[in-house]
Amino acid sequence: MFQLMDPTYLMMMVPVLVLAGIAQMMVKSAFAKYSKTASYSGLTGAQAAERMLRGGGVFDVSVEQSKGFLSDHYDPSRKALRLSPDVYGSSSLAAVGIACHEAGHALQHAEGYMPLTLRTVLVPVTSLSSNLAIYVFFLGMMFRSDLMVLVGCGMFAVAFVFALVTLPVEWDASARAKQHIVMTGVVSPTQEQDAAKVLNAAFLTYVAGAVASLMTLLYYLMRAKRR
Repeated sequence: MFQLMDPTYLMMMVPVLVLAGIAQMMVKSAFAKYSKTASYSGLTGAQAAERMLRGGGVFDVSVEQSKGFLSDHYDPSRKALRLSPDVYGSSSLAAVGIACHEAGHALQHAEGYMPLTLRTVLVPVTSLSSNLAIYVFFLGMMFRSDLMVLVGCGMFAVAFVFALVTLPVEWDASARAKQHIVMTGVVSPTQEQDAAKVLNAAFLTYVAGAVASLMTLLYYLMRAKRR
């Protein structure tokens, strides 16, 4: 990447890298710790997710096992909730917390939760913008085209908006999971805080992503203004 040669960019991104590193360490540490603690109910992640879906009136979402470590996600296009092996078949606090978080996204989808709908619409636009933004921006600088520079900045702005919209989506999914696992007896009231620690650590990674997108946007706006 061209910006990696700019000391200004590197200085702006150092705090972001530190935050991202801390977030990843917290996620791995919390998962490792609470994956050794059995949930009160003894339900596996897959069973807890299915109970949450059915309890929320959602019967058309499948719960499947995926590959990879912490590759858990909800696919709205196929209405499939995919859980990693460490979550799908485990009855640990960490597993049921993560599984129910993903089930929370399925409930959002069923209810037409606006931030999730907006994020889904932004996915293809963000993917395209993220791949082309830096090239459009630098071509604009090279050919002294104000329009191309502004379009490039706009593309970076799309990535930031996507990261910003993601925050309430993830927070709400975790809130639903925390409420469900206690109300339905998946975990005991005394285990609630421990399960929440895994979800809170995961949310910090999205905060780090939003900060990274913001700093990147500010950097290119500074470059554009300088020009």
